[in-house]
Amino acid sequence: MVTTEKKHDLLPDMPDRPLVIDVSGMTKRFGNRTVVNKIGLQVEEGDIYGFLGPNGSGKTTFIRMLCGILRADAGSGTCLGYDVIKESGTIKEQVGYMTQRFSFYEDLSIAENLDFVGRIYGLGNRREAVQQSLQRLGLKDRQHQLAGSLSGGWKQRLALAACLIHQPKLLLLDEPTAGVDPKARRQFWEQIQDLANEGLTVLITTHYMDEAERCNHLAYIAYGNLLIQGSVGEVIAYTHLSTWSVSGPSLQTLAHELRGRPGVEQAVAFGTALHLSGSDPRALEEAIAPYRTKGYPWKQIQSGLEDAFIHLMDNSKDNYSS
Repeated sequence: MVTTEKKHDLLPDMPDRPLVIDVSGMTKRFGNRTVVNKIGLQVEEGDIYGFLGPNGSGKTTFIRMLCGILRADAGSGTCLGYDVIKESGTIKEQVGYMTQRFSFYEDLSIAENLDFVGRIYGLGNRREAVQQSLQRLGLKDRQHQLAGSLSGGWKQRLALAACLIHQPKLLLLDEPTAGVDPKARRQFWEQIQDLANEGLTVLITTHYMDEAERCNHLAYIAYGNLLIQGSVGEVIAYTHLSTWSVSGPSLQTLAHELRGRPGVEQAVAFGTALHLSGSDPRALEEAIAPYRTKGYPWKQIQSGLEDAFIHLMDNSKDNYSS
């Protein structure tokens, strides 16, 4: 079921699996600016839940409140069955949190970094846990390599191995694939899907639409407000966008001419085609009618996730000065 911040009267579907995250009204302010505004979220066990939104929208702040790094100014609920306000220390012990930036010691080897993390968690079987993490993430042959000499993809593997070393029940991944090549991104997502199949729950932020489409459910946050949550199909359908594709000569010139016309909300190049979208199908068709000539073959297509999110972002109000 699609829910938005404006539809408080809608009851969510009864979950088929236990809820790992079940919070409501989560709020965080810095001075007079509300960075996270009364957000509620439910994530089922074994779910891969995509948390999307523009930079500065409050995604990282919300994640840090979930795992107890930041204390919420308002809100309530549970994470892993523990109170997000009163039992944050217990939650920290059972969560694997991967930050946006590589945060390990670059002058230590992969194995030494994992051993250090194991010490932080007070693992009794630390050596065994390190070896299991090395094996599971394909790091065994590189275990003596200094972390500072690793490429982005291998640093990502080390960070994920460190998140998993204490066998958490929930992974909170904050833009884990930023700056990583396509092959490493694909391998990373294969690992995440394997972990979810084993019952691990994952909440992940990303700006990549192909990654968002791999998630079971999505939530979109813009400037502190939760705009919508649901499956990929539900999110796209909620925006009620109509989209047309056109190919032909001088598409950039055509895009400039169409942008700003009534009914045209987006005019974006996709490979050798131009996609035009709008929430008023009749107004969009009227806008493109003068350009439907022999040199420009047009066809109506299914709106995509990127179209939906740009539409949502364009209709959101920046909270920087609020």
